[in-house]
Amino acid sequence: MKTLAIRSSSHPPEESTPLGRGIGPVKRVFDVLLSVAALLVLAPLFLVVAIAIRIDSPGPVFYRQDRVGMNRRARSRRLSSDAGGEGGNRRRADRRQDDLAGRIFYIWKFRSMRQDAEKSGKPVWASRNDPRVTRVGAFLRKSRLDELPQLWNILKGEMSLVGPRPERPYFVKRLQEKFPGYRSRLNVPPGLTGLAQIERAYDEDEDDVRRKLAYDLFYIEHRHFLVDMKIIAQTIGVVLNRKGAR
Repeated sequence: MKTLAIRSSSHPPEESTPLGRGIGPVKRVFDVLLSVAALLVLAPLFLVVAIAIRIDSPGPVFYRQDRVGMNRRARSRRLSSDAGGEGGNRRRADRRQDDLAGRIFYIWKFRSMRQDAEKSGKPVWASRNDPRVTRVGAFLRKSRLDELPQLWNILKGEMSLVGPRPERPYFVKRLQEKFPGYRSRLNVPPGLTGLAQIERAYDEDEDDVRRKLAYDLFYIEHRHFLVDMKIIAQTIGVVLNRKGAR
């Protein structure tokens, strides 16, 4: 948000920063209530978008992809200790990669690209005027409507309304090695929107990631329910003005 000055910190912010204490339960209740309400209200829009996608190009309506979520290791250790069983701990860790620190989950989107967008099998950064984007997909990305299915991720507790955007495992591994503090993004739940998203457009390369990281770390250090409300309000403005999206 424009009113908050971005400053660097010599210490990577943690979830237990002063403004962050106690926000978890409040955020979760708000996430559940708002995601349920939004899913009910937007159900007709989901149907219209689904029909448009199917008419425009062959392939599924929804697109799912592995993303790295919040680091829940401390909580998992407590749960496994209370349960007293090695098997339960193994089940809880089955979709978490040790070198990534966060738990892997499937993120859901409306499909905005061709089915063969990554036929090479290697993850590729999206680019400005990306030729892989379909006609309907271009509108969905510009209006951010492609992100709406993530309300389901929020309802399941894999994401929050506000937080750093979750990234793919392939890129997280590279970015953790390249940018100090990047792993700190995993100390909080990933979000549907965030400070970095209202200030900057989609990532096109690692330089964009570096700039957004400053906003993410600033948000983590200053997390507060009122800050989340301001980010949500500004997100609505960004979507209505179709600002910053490709």
